[in-house]
Amino acid sequence: MTVWRPPQQIRVKVIGLAWRENRLLAAEVEDDSGRIKSVRPLGGSIEFGETCEQALHREVREELETEIRIVGPWHLLENIFEHHGVIGHEFIFAADIELADETLYGRDEIRYSELDETAATARWFGRDMLRGAGLDLYPTGLERVLWRWRD
Repeated sequence: MTVWRPPQQIRVKVIGLAWRENRLLAAEVEDDSGRIKSVRPLGGSIEFGETCEQALHREVREELETEIRIVGPWHLLENIFEHHGVIGHEFIFAADIELADETLYGRDEIRYSELDETAATARWFGRDMLRGAGLDLYPTGLERVLWRWRD
């Protein structure tokens, strides 16, 4: 198991909001003991000289081996958080996307590898599923911009 701590610098990231009806595709986030504590849409860091759009295409291609189409407006979130006693700080660009590989929509569980070869699992989560399982949605504040989850 990989023990992760937030780097002590501001990071700029991008995430894609892929939907299957009212369910959001999100990766499971584990604590140090391997317990799933939260979920987070797929994406990653924006590299120097890369636009947020280029980064989102690259990240999804690396993780799911598929192309995407960006179908919604961009949202910007600032996320200051604590993970196992270490403070992290991120700015995150998020946009609704469609996956070119339509077979991914039929899979309840999608296993993939992060760039560092860490195994990861993504699933389609509804808002009620998260609440029922006691899982948080990261980044903090994302739920406020999810129009599909508004009451």
